[in-house]
Amino acid sequence: MSTALKAGGAQASVDLSVVVPAYNEEDRLAPTLDSIISHLSASEAAARWEVVVVDDGSTDGTADVVAAVTARDARVQLVSGGPRNRGKGHALRLGVLASQGRRVLLTDADLAAPIDELERLDKALSDGHTAAIGSREAPGASIEHHQHRLRETLGRAGNLLIRGVAVPGIRDTQCGFKLFDGDRSREAFAASRLDGFGIDVEILRYFRRSGWPVVEVPVRWSHQPGSKIRPSDYARVLGELAVLRARSVRPADAFAVAFFLLMAVALHIGRRLDPNGRYLPDSLQDQNQWEWFFAVTADNLVHLRNPLFTTFQGFPDGVNLMANTVMLGLSVPLAPVTLALGPAVTLALVMTLGLAATAAAWYWLIVRRVARHRGAAFAGAALAAFAPPMVSHANAHPNFVVLFMIPLIIDRALRLCTGARTQRDGIVLGLMVAYQIFLGEEPLLLAAMGMLLFAAAYGLVRRDAARASLRPLLKGLGIAVLVGLPLAAFPLSWQFFGPQSYGNIAHGDRAGNSPLALLSFAERSLLAGDKERADALSLNSTEQNAFYGWPLVLLALGIVVRLWEHALVKALAFTAVAAAVLSLGPEIRLPRTDLVLPGPWTLLAGKPLFESVIEGRIAMICAPVLGMLLAIAWERLTAVPSLGTRYTGFMAITLALLPIVPAPLKSVERAEVPAFIADGTWKSYVDARAGETLVPVPLPDSGNAEALRWQTTAGFGFRMPGGYFNGPFGEERVGIYGAVPRHTSKLLRDVRYSGKVPVIGVNWRAQARKDFAYWHAGALVLRPQPYDEQVREAVEKLVGRPGKWVGGVWVWDLHEGD
Repeated sequence: MSTALKAGGAQASVDLSVVVPAYNEEDRLAPTLDSIISHLSASEAAARWEVVVVDDGSTDGTADVVAAVTARDARVQLVSGGPRNRGKGHALRLGVLASQGRRVLLTDADLAAPIDELERLDKALSDGHTAAIGSREAPGASIEHHQHRLRETLGRAGNLLIRGVAVPGIRDTQCGFKLFDGDRSREAFAASRLDGFGIDVEILRYFRRSGWPVVEVPVRWSHQPGSKIRPSDYARVLGELAVLRARSVRPADAFAVAFFLLMAVALHIGRRLDPNGRYLPDSLQDQNQWEWFFAVTADNLVHLRNPLFTTFQGFPDGVNLMANTVMLGLSVPLAPVTLALGPAVTLALVMTLGLAATAAAWYWLIVRRVARHRGAAFAGAALAAFAPPMVSHANAHPNFVVLFMIPLIIDRALRLCTGARTQRDGIVLGLMVAYQIFLGEEPLLLAAMGMLLFAAAYGLVRRDAARASLRPLLKGLGIAVLVGLPLAAFPLSWQFFGPQSYGNIAHGDRAGNSPLALLSFAERSLLAGDKERADALSLNSTEQNAFYGWPLVLLALGIVVRLWEHALVKALAFTAVAAAVLSLGPEIRLPRTDLVLPGPWTLLAGKPLFESVIEGRIAMICAPVLGMLLAIAWERLTAVPSLGTRYTGFMAITLALLPIVPAPLKSVERAEVPAFIADGTWKSYVDARAGETLVPVPLPDSGNAEALRWQTTAGFGFRMPGGYFNGPFGEERVGIYGAVPRHTSKLLRDVRYSGKVPVIGVNWRAQARKDFAYWHAGALVLRPQPYDEQVREAVEKLVGRPGKWVGGVWVWDLHEGD
């Protein structure tokens, strides 16, 4: 900074400094300097000027060329950048800090942008801007001689990335022709750290963050032979962008993300130490199912099979994978991890990193849109991502835990409301929504419902803002549809109309929340968890979709009452209440009475898209809404001058949150895969090449899906009937869990759960033979399990002979006998 101040004190004698970085430029530098000197001497660009050439470790005669020019004109000076080449950024930093001009022009040694383009840049500075960026992409620019097509493509791709992560809105950061306010440029370059081509981005970020206006100016440009840019420089720029991004992260932000990751690891600590050997019992059979989803996707990719369909489960009909939420947005890119480390490791990584990423995304959105205070944003994001419903689904529903795209989609929709970059934001929104479809459609639908509720409420409170936002919002949404729909059209058509597609799927009369569930505590709440009450008020341990606890509800009510005058608070309050009421289902049963009231969900139940929604999940919308209300209140408390008020407020927040702090998810030792499967003995009984299947007894279903792990352990060497998935049933193709039951599968299932063996005669045996033929069964396999003696008795009667104990299981080889 002292260098900049020293230069600033002498700058009155110089109007314009021209800084030229040079590395091995003896062939091009002399004509460039002659052009600059001639133009500045003949024009009125500057009454007093200087040219600063920085020799960045040249090994040719670059320094001699500059010395010769300096002998003719003392206004040209040479600055040595040291004995070795360190990069354009290093050279520019030395040159700018050595300059004395009121304005500083940066230009490359090849003068690809002619010096007479200076007038355009100078006019922009005269109009009040502090930096004028010569641009080859701005409207009005002209390129007389193009670069090689590959270099041009790489350059544009790089600029697109730069706009996304560093300096949004600037189309061409890398053009080497820029004019700056002198004092501000010296301050920015004194603070810079990058030595390579990334210096342009670093300086522009500095100007942006300082609030100094920057403008792009179209220029004439012509590619010159002899470029010093090497292919490796593109990778170096990417590395410098990463460094730049990392340096710009606030310590508080880094701490928040690290703590979110620590929270996610602590929640799943039971599986983290041994993902393959531990099981989450509260996942019921969902852990088996999701591991299979990741495994079958990887196997499909390796064998170039359709990733939207498989016959490894539900043989011979198969499974429509697109209709079963296999999360292709993660299962496809993580296929190498699955193949190398196994699906159990992949699922553990997805659940842990996905939950942390979701919390980080909510944190980013809250900081950007709701509360700038980092502590407030952290508390709000932690509640949004680790609320009791999220913890419940963290047992084994990655599609409801990995929600990092939802905050990004919300932010992009809010950007559309400004009308600033409607086309660009609409395109990005379309891409985001398309990707979220491959992560989870139901969470996307719930997010859309929450956004509509919020928009309706905010529009009523701020009619002026609603009127101003409506047109650009609708235009941007239209663009998003045009972009996203083609990307998702084929997978969605396969999902709804392809093989094994189905219509609505019923979830029973208890799918809606009880009003008491909103006030009670979930099983995995560390201090106030109530397993019996949670089980009584929910479908199962993975569907505890409310359970925010009465202290948090009271806190939210107090926040809304105290800050009611704020439009944002009103809209958030309406969204939370509306979502909570909708989650009660089509019939609201008032606790401790026989009174049943019709719920507003009746208006949506049975409608397309909503017909298969578990309505209790709508209460999950409340999690980020409550987090935002908490962040608003937290930030307001930090600004209150009264110490007593702050103490009371934060004590109330603490007392509301402590009861719902999550406990680590329960884990147990996992049953080993029988040796019959693990060591490949099954291959002696099942001719997979001939289309035979291995039939677990009873057939796998939503209550008993351990056989899915057998299949992944065997590397999908065999197919099997039955399974745990969603598929069609009957002519109306109503959705059910698992394969369409057949007489034999139903009989075996009934024995498995009741322990009672019915009378099995000739008719049952004939039916069994038909079912075995339908399944292409090569062998029946029974592992030790509850009522396994009764199941074995039933199979022996159906087959007509006893099974053999092989590799830890009972096996009936259907090739034997008749």
